[in-house]
Amino acid sequence: MRIRSTTVQVFLAAFVLSAAATSTFGQSQRKVTQLADGVFEIQHEPNGNTTVIIGERQVFVVDTCFLPSAAREDIAQIRRWTDKPVSFVLNTHFHNDHNFGNRAYMDEFPALTIIAHAETKKEMDRFGPSSARREEKPIATIQKMLETGKTRDGQVLSEDDKAEVKKALARHIQRTEEIKEVKFQSATLTFEHEFSIDIGNREVEVKFLGRGNTPGDAVVYLPKEKIVVAGDLVVFPIPYIYDGYPVEWIQTLENLVHLDADTIVPGHGPVMHDKVYIYLLRDLMKSAVDQMNEKLRQTSPAMNQSLDDVKGGVDLTPFRQRFAGDDKDLGDSFDDAAIHLVKLVFLEASLR
Repeated sequence: MRIRSTTVQVFLAAFVLSAAATSTFGQSQRKVTQLADGVFEIQHEPNGNTTVIIGERQVFVVDTCFLPSAAREDIAQIRRWTDKPVSFVLNTHFHNDHNFGNRAYMDEFPALTIIAHAETKKEMDRFGPSSARREEKPIATIQKMLETGKTRDGQVLSEDDKAEVKKALARHIQRTEEIKEVKFQSATLTFEHEFSIDIGNREVEVKFLGRGNTPGDAVVYLPKEKIVVAGDLVVFPIPYIYDGYPVEWIQTLENLVHLDADTIVPGHGPVMHDKVYIYLLRDLMKSAVDQMNEKLRQTSPAMNQSLDDVKGGVDLTPFRQRFAGDDKDLGDSFDDAAIHLVKLVFLEASLR
């Protein structure tokens, strides 16, 4: 998505991320990558990634994407790969662009077990059933932007901006209508720490390495194939840091890189074959935490200050080029993510 107004761009980027996907993306935005014999990543844009692990007896799927129509496309693809049943689904976290497709899998495979960390299931049960209502809320905001020709902060929309907003609105209405017809399917089995499943000459390890993006981030590890599916602990090219636990996220990423893996499937974005980006994420968060702690040390504990008092003491611009290069849109997205990261770090510090 490329539009001239930075404010509009950031608004629509957040709009798309929160909504996750549109039914108009379809096959043209699906990219399948074979990671090993019987292991595939399905990259949806801007949906969360889905990973399919085929054993001699059963199939294990990691994350079911957002729209049921997209999930059904994935199920049809799995049917072409194997006649084995999908027996297990693992939802890496509660964001619905990774689990709203659960219903399509349960309808197709009634004996399915849907797995999530105990904290993830709590959040899924809390937020999943109200997904359709939340999807409807941005519609009025976007319609008002078109009616007034301005953003919420008064910035005038260019003609290009208006065209992008109209497209986003049409896609969102279509998506919302589909979601209204879905009965949310939560996890049916929870775990706390880790466990493994043999799906037929293939071991699948499910691990909780610590909190990061959410309170219940789970990863899937294939030790024989040296593949790890990281969920939104890792999002490329710009991290999704609009909520979470930055201090703990640093250690969780450390735990992640200690797994013996040479293929990493992020929650969004292409497959990675080294850990360079994970180290970059860790360094970004560590820099934010260290700078905030130093600012507080020099002034006063967070409970005695506001975010405005201290945010000037955290400068993450040295990371901008490393994440965004010379891409203006990515640079704008990084700036927005950095603002939210500083806010999260301060909020964590205020709870000490």
